Amino acid sequence: MGYHQDMRFLTRLKSLQALEAAARHGSFVGAAAELDVTPPAVGQLVRSLEDWVGYPLFRRTRSGAERLTPVDEAREALEDIAQGLDKLEAGLRKLRGRKARSVVVVTASQALVANWLLTRLNDFAAEHPSIDVRLDVSDRVIDLAQGEADIGIRCGLGSWRGVKSTYLMGEEIIAVCHKSLLPNEGQITAGWIADQTLIHDGTPHPGGDFPTWAEWLARSGLNQTPTDRGLQINSTAAVIQAAIAARGVALVRKALVAQELESGRLIHLLPKQRWPVKWAYYVVAAPKALRRYEVSAFHDWLAGKALPQTESI
Repeated sequence: MGYHQDMRFLTRLKSLQALEAAARHGSFVGAAAELDVTPPAVGQLVRSLEDWVGYPLFRRTRSGAERLTPVDEAREALEDIAQGLDKLEAGLRKLRGRKARSVVVVTASQALVANWLLTRLNDFAAEHPSIDVRLDVSDRVIDLAQGEADIGIRCGLGSWRGVKSTYLMGEEIIAVCHKSLLPNEGQITAGWIADQTLIHDGTPHPGGDFPTWAEWLARSGLNQTPTDRGLQINSTAAVIQAAIAARGVALVRKALVAQELESGRLIHLLPKQRWPVKWAYYVVAAPKALRRYEVSAFHDWLAGKALPQTESI
């Protein structure tokens, strides 16, 4: 009799996994991809659980991206079920003992990884020697909600669907050039900057209030300067590389050139002219990913480096 009960429990455990995944994805198809089974198999597991509890666990609709919505009773139970599944994972990890090494996949843009994140990763490794960090360096927006990476650093307005966003630091736009371009005599002025090759970043920054060269120079008092000439580039990382290669002067995000400014290779031009932007840096991760110890540890470590929202680096 006891063996029969154990077998029933194991069957329900699989059903609970299917229920939790289907609720999170809003479909049997998404849950099936995560659990590496077929959508009908997920549906059968959920239906077996519905037969056992005696009522439907989902409201099913034929339209919209999320066709499955948990009923109220299921939504309340799912909080405990998700925590229970996480506890089981933690227990299995403890059973493996010293052989267990956790991996957290971190995504960020090429420029941010090179100029800000890499120099700080040794600190994380020292604090968490059993966690390996795998970097997914990409300038496209990785789908964290669907598990393409565990956690990321994004620059934007802070509202992305399906993920939790934690403020990390503000940002501002500064004018820079390679030290070799500096005039041998005389001061650096807005007029001198306007006479150089202007590097334009054509990357979209919706809602960020990023200045064009015309706007930046106008704030310096130069309203009639032609600013459509120069070098047009549609990649932020390439704009920075062009400035490093002494191809001209560029308007860049300060965080992305921190290393170059510190080394003295790039020079911050007219530093008293400030241009804070609405975009800021956020640590982002899906709620499910944050329930894993290694992801939560990396999130908390990064969040500990956050600056006040009124402050830009």
